[in-house]
Amino acid sequence: MGFARNQFQTKNQQQMKLNAGIITQNLKETKAFYQDVLGFGVSFENDFYLLLHTPNHEAEISFLLPNHPTQQPLFQAPFQGEGMYLTIEVEEVDALYDELKAKGVDIKIDIRDEAWGDRHFAIQDPNGIGIDIVTYKKPE
Repeated sequence: MGFARNQFQTKNQQQMKLNAGIITQNLKETKAFYQDVLGFGVSFENDFYLLLHTPNHEAEISFLLPNHPTQQPLFQAPFQGEGMYLTIEVEEVDALYDELKAKGVDIKIDIRDEAWGDRHFAIQDPNGIGIDIVTYKKPE
């Protein structure tokens, strides 16, 4: 039994924006990594929360200190460093790969082409999150 694509849309067709959040002790290291390595900017910051945006302001990601008294129990347990990745799509993956290599960034997966059309490489943030950096193209 299949589900119709529109079956689970909100009743009044709300616009939605996804902001992934990671609970971590590493706010300082995380901020430095995303700013220095990927050129992200700070949208908002306080002593327990950090909201970063991509250089073109099209996407955001947040980081929260664990066990903070302002947060409900659902948002207190820290991320354990496994089972999550981010994908960042760029126009020129080779140029960014060369730039990060020149900066001495630890490349976890060297640049490569995939049969399905991706050209990508991967790095890892201070929280153990894999970051796949990709340019999509049609397979030849």
